[in-house]
This record gives sequence, C-alpha cells and structure tokens, in this order.
Amino acid sequence: MEGDVNSLKHLDAYKLKWIAIIGMISNHIVFAWWEVLPLWLAFPLYAVGGLTFPIMAYFVVEGYKHTSNLKRYFLRLFLFGLISIPLHILVFRDGFGMNILFTIMLSLFALLLYDKIKSRVLFWIVFVLLLGISAVLVMDWYIIGPIVVLLYYIIKNENKRRLVPGIVAAIFWFVLLGFGLLGAVALQSAIAAGYDVGAMFTGVAMDFFSVEFFLVGLTFPIGCVVGAFLVRGYNGERGKRMKWLFYAFYPLHLAVLAAVALALGLVDLSVLRF
Repeated sequence: MEGDVNSLKHLDAYKLKWIAIIGMISNHIVFAWWEVLPLWLAFPLYAVGGLTFPIMAYFVVEGYKHTSNLKRYFLRLFLFGLISIPLHILVFRDGFGMNILFTIMLSLFALLLYDKIKSRVLFWIVFVLLLGISAVLVMDWYIIGPIVVLLYYIIKNENKRRLVPGIVAAIFWFVLLGFGLLGAVALQSAIAAGYDVGAMFTGVAMDFFSVEFFLVGLTFPIGCVVGAFLVRGYNGERGKRMKWLFYAFYPLHLAVLAAVALALGLVDLSVLRF
C-alpha cells in the first residue's frame, strides 16, 4: 500500500499550501460577492474552494506533529484569528466571526487531548463536547473540521489516511446541503402558511431554497474529493518556507474582499454590531 502512495508523490508542502490558499480565496469570493457573481463563475470558484478543506486539515496535523513550540502555534492562531473577526463578519455576514483560525485552534486542542487523555471513552466524551462548542459558536468548517483533522491524525494506514478524511468531508458537506435544502423547504412551507419564523430563518429559507445556491453548493464536495487526491500526492518535502505567509494572507485577503463588498453595497458596517 505504501508503494501506491509513493508512486504519486509529486507535490511538496509549499505547492499544496498555495493550492489551498487559491481555493480559500475562490471559496470566499463566492460568499463575499454572491449577489453579483454570474452563475457560470460561481460554479468553478466554489468547486476550487473545496480543495482547501482537506489540504489545510492535513497540514494542521503535520504542524501539530512537527511544531517546536505548540504554545506559540496557538498564540499565532489566536492573534490572527482575533484580527480577522470583523473582516470575517463582513465577508460571511454571520454575526460571529469565529473564523477558520479558531477552528484550527479547537482541532489542535482535540489532538492534544487525544495524546494526553489515556481513557479513550473519556476522550470521546470530551471530543463530543468540543464539537458542541464548534456548533454553538458556528465555527468555520462547523463540526466536521475537528473530525477531519482527528481522522488525519488517528488513521494509521498511510494510503487510507491520505484519502479517507477528505472523502468523509465531501460526504458531510453533501448531506449537510441536502438537509439544508429540506429545512429550507419546511421553512418556506411555514412562511406560506402564515407562521412567523423570524428574519434570520426567513433569510436561511430564501438562500437554501434557491436552486442556484443548491447547485453551486454541490460543487464543494467534488472539490473536497479532488483535494483528498492532492493530499495523496504529497511527497513529504517542505519546499520553500512560508511560515508567516498564511497568517498574514488570511486577514489581508478578507480585508480586500470585504472592501470590495462594501464598495459594491453588498454589505454595510451595521453587520459589525454584534
């Protein structure tokens, strides 16, 4: 099995991380500028966005394994995550701003607990509680983020470790999208029957009930599967160093997307009143 992986090793960490960054930008463009994006452009952008998820989750585990100072790793994530909160809210209009850097922190904490807690029963209880925190705070990647990161850590067979977590992610997003659509239909029915479901749920119903939104959403799991195969092609080499690039690039690209959204009138600063 190891030979199968070796024959496909052609991507170093530097190349994979750039692919993840490009995918992240593509994904965030769709969310930031959805109202003005033509459908033919939203499809490929969102599909490419799916590449980021498995690649980034894989390198969260690699970072955990090889970091020389886990406390500094947490501190960097926290500081840049804090800076990114208002920018994330402007791009996603989610009211919380619990961006991906906080999800990575939570996932790293889960890995640390996996190594420290000797009782597996106790660990899984604590892990479910962490997933509950992720759900309540509506963190980026939702509950699947820590799950996929943990899978990249605990699966022992290297061939399966490279592929399975990304495929699990794809299945999760596909099922979530399906439930979202069913929920939107139910909300639409409630609205049509005269029930007051609140402004937030009305907005959710309108978004998910859109055929265009649903079709574009289907491309994301496809990107996750492709991302899993890209991870399979990782050759174990670091390539060029980019230690601080991602940390700086994350709030910077959100700032650009938010500025354009503000200029186009797609969002206003009132969303920051949380």
